[in-house]
Amino acid sequence: MTDTTGPAAAPLTDGLADRLAAIGVALDAFAATGSDPVPRRAAWQAALGGPLPERGVGADAVLAELADVVVPNGTRLMEPGWWGYITNGPTTVPLVASVAAAVAAPQRYTLTAFNLLEEQSLEWLAELCGLEPHLRGVYSSGGSVANLVALGAARQHACEERGVDAGAEGLGGLRLVVYASDETHHTVQRAAGVLGIGRSSVRRVGTDAQLRMRPDLLDEAITADVAAGVVPMAVVGTAGTTNTGSIDDLRALGEVAHRYGAWFHVDGAYGLPGILDDRVAARYDGLELADSAIVDPHKWLGAPIGIGATFVRDRSLLHRAFTQEPAAYLETDGGDGDRAESSLDSMGTPYADLGVELSAQSRGVVVWSILRELGRAGVTARVRADDDHARRIADLARRHPRLELLLEPVLSICCFRYVPGPDHDADVVNAEILRRLHRGSAFIPSSTRVRGQYALRPCFINPRTTTQLVDAFVDAVVTLGDEIVAGG
Repeated sequence: MTDTTGPAAAPLTDGLADRLAAIGVALDAFAATGSDPVPRRAAWQAALGGPLPERGVGADAVLAELADVVVPNGTRLMEPGWWGYITNGPTTVPLVASVAAAVAAPQRYTLTAFNLLEEQSLEWLAELCGLEPHLRGVYSSGGSVANLVALGAARQHACEERGVDAGAEGLGGLRLVVYASDETHHTVQRAAGVLGIGRSSVRRVGTDAQLRMRPDLLDEAITADVAAGVVPMAVVGTAGTTNTGSIDDLRALGEVAHRYGAWFHVDGAYGLPGILDDRVAARYDGLELADSAIVDPHKWLGAPIGIGATFVRDRSLLHRAFTQEPAAYLETDGGDGDRAESSLDSMGTPYADLGVELSAQSRGVVVWSILRELGRAGVTARVRADDDHARRIADLARRHPRLELLLEPVLSICCFRYVPGPDHDADVVNAEILRRLHRGSAFIPSSTRVRGQYALRPCFINPRTTTQLVDAFVDAVVTLGDEIVAGG
């Protein structure tokens, strides 16, 4: 009989360090080359495609393919010029912590050091970001789920205030509304849809010249809804919008929300660590009014992708909103604390009933590793340096005759553009600048629109970025713009 089983999977102890080292070398080389996989797409698609293999090729061959084909054709987010979407290539310590968790505690539950660090890191993270001590947290996969969890608590609160247990019984015929600005991240709409409130029940409130939600318009909207019998469930303020980094007037919004009995949620997925920069810390005034807040360590803190945190004033609301009800196979002997004789004597903190995930990796050890490595001072230095990069571009744009600053930077995002003159469409020219930057330079910003105008949008959360690179980027924008206008 022909053997079709193929080689057995390599055991964990079979040269693990050497195998990881080989991948590490490939990652280092990829981060340094500045290559782009798109021109070679046919080659790597051919190498990686094909039918399901009947026989495995073995661990060494797979690791070689990872190092030689997969890694070199990944996203360029490890490069110093990666300033596009608000994600980052992790540094060494959190990356190793993530691998350690995958090996030693692939689930965040039971009485282990990893379960302890889940809670410890949440407490440290809340303190770092200036949140009130009574706010307790839970990790999830990122801002999308973090906002969902926070608004789930808001829904539970609004319904319980009216005698309805939303998690157990549904909305009970109540019509709930969420208030958010034109600049609020669109995941809030999705959360409303998933929670049964409806995407159309997210009221979009206008913004001021700094793209902050206007409290007067919020008050008007809630007043009209209350008169119509609608329940104002939550107001979403943003501490650092994804588009421009603007920070809403948190105190004014929180006061309006609480005046009407609405939950006040602060979306700080990107910008909450910005409170560490004393030059902008005053803009976070009113954060103490938050009933919930979120922050994504995989953004400004440099953690690997897949880590968001939700903090709420009363974690029992999360339990009532998201509990999956008891399951016999998850029961333990209850040997907590000094009585524990095995890590399986208890599930530890019941995070599974505080969000939407049962199976979930140990994320806290990654956040703990970052804060343990850098401390408050180290994170603060990173935040200030990134804010400085945005301010430097703003200063260069103000002084250059062919550049235009579209919005004063608050945090580490700067929105600006090349000004081609009256004979050229500025949006078209700047879109072409961005295309050429991505295809032929070391600079990878993204774009957005500010009051309808196309903008180049570098977002600085990359610890590898230098001032020299920022200056070279601005020079490249001007050079490319001049070439395009001249017909090149």
